Amino acid sequence: MTALLATQSTPAKDWPQWGGSDTKNMVSTEQGLPDSFVPGEKDSATGTIPMETTRNVKWARKLCQAIYSTPAVAGGRLILGGQDPEHGLLMCLEEKTGKLLWQWEGPERTVPKYVDGWLIGIGPNPKALGVCSTPYMEGDRVWFVTHSFKVMCLDAKGDAGRARVLWEYDMWDKLGVFPCDACNGSPLIDGDFLYVQTSNGIDHNMDPFKEKDRKMPAPNAPNLIVLDKNTGRLLATDDAPIAAHLLHGQWSSVSCGVVHGRKLIFFGGGDGYCYAFEALSAIPDKPGKLKTVWSFDCNPPEYKALDGLDAVTRYCVGDKRSKKSWNKNDGTFVGMSEIIGSPVFDNNRVYVAIGRDPEHGRGRGALHCIDATQTGDITSSGRIWTYQGLDRTLCTPSVTEGLVYISDIGGCLHCVDAQTGQVVWTHETHSAVWGSTLVADGKVYMPTPKGLDVLAAGREKKLLSHITVGGTINATPVAANGTLYIASKAGWLWAVGRTDAVR
Repeated sequence: MTALLATQSTPAKDWPQWGGSDTKNMVSTEQGLPDSFVPGEKDSATGTIPMETTRNVKWARKLCQAIYSTPAVAGGRLILGGQDPEHGLLMCLEEKTGKLLWQWEGPERTVPKYVDGWLIGIGPNPKALGVCSTPYMEGDRVWFVTHSFKVMCLDAKGDAGRARVLWEYDMWDKLGVFPCDACNGSPLIDGDFLYVQTSNGIDHNMDPFKEKDRKMPAPNAPNLIVLDKNTGRLLATDDAPIAAHLLHGQWSSVSCGVVHGRKLIFFGGGDGYCYAFEALSAIPDKPGKLKTVWSFDCNPPEYKALDGLDAVTRYCVGDKRSKKSWNKNDGTFVGMSEIIGSPVFDNNRVYVAIGRDPEHGRGRGALHCIDATQTGDITSSGRIWTYQGLDRTLCTPSVTEGLVYISDIGGCLHCVDAQTGQVVWTHETHSAVWGSTLVADGKVYMPTPKGLDVLAAGREKKLLSHITVGGTINATPVAANGTLYIASKAGWLWAVGRTDAVR
């Protein structure tokens, strides 16, 4: 066995939160990342992969039954959420070796099956998804949202192999929040302020022509909350009128940016609107309301043509699973969607797209470029451009060097001109993509159920490699400190770096 180790240095930069930074732009400045890697031969008995069977892999191991969050990497630690048969998990690993340092476990929560006579779906069944929230790491603290509707602050150092809880805020007990499908808001920290979307929603959509009479389990619960990051005290909630127009669930994590000297918090609502709230500047004596600076309707007018149906019914007939669905699952269905990916802030613009649970099937999507400098209802005045050539999407965009990269649930990667909204090129995978793209080191990393596609970033389309890991990749790739982290739905995590090993 011989090996040639690369000597190229890479800039050391952590990836401490969902999206890497407050803007949520899925772009990394890391260099020297490989075009491809060989994931190796899994040993399920030991949960390891012999390194002699790999190439360009620093370490790899099976962590749990399933992984749905993306890693956060800071201070020599890597932390991510997952699921085992009886617990939701948050795991802390040593960044260089993958050694498990400590683990938080949360059992299934007992909640009523019915709320006000309304059947609740898998939201109260944490076994279904486990911890989906990507944590936020700062110093020796880590914040995340559990599968059982709690915001938690932990000591990042742990306590003899176990998690050490510093405080928790129960959104079910204190606010009546009832998530739809999953509670997966990834926190954002600005100074002492911790912003968390609550995932408040409805239950499963059943018969489309009976849904118009549905009731929300928690119609008065907030969509976005602000906590004191040090104590967990509630500081503020939003006042956006989302409940009256909620389509299904709310899964978009917030972003942040400064516009003309004013700091704004951007939130993709479950009503299909993108909101900008004025960030808090001082800790209030008692909880207040966030000021809404502007809102933008991300469902184009033709997507809201109701054909004589109410809005809820029109939304529900777009779910291919219903026997009364109008959706043929071929990407042609035109209807309303919520926002699932995070709004991305870049140079006084917000890039945001609409989408739905891939289980609902394919349908027309829309990617918007919004002028973030305006106020009020900016649906007409704030639109810089809209690209409608994509399917529904869960993807948070990557915006860099005048281009926007975004994948859709039909399995197509779109490269769009950031100034004009004109498509530059597309790449088809024909698979239901759940994760977001990552642009790093001149490459576009695209997770798919079939593996990882790596393409050259730029105006010329070029597929560099396709890597099969023996399972679905739903989590978005993360790059930190010269290493690319790839997590599979089946609970495996690879730390990928250029070793140029020949074995």
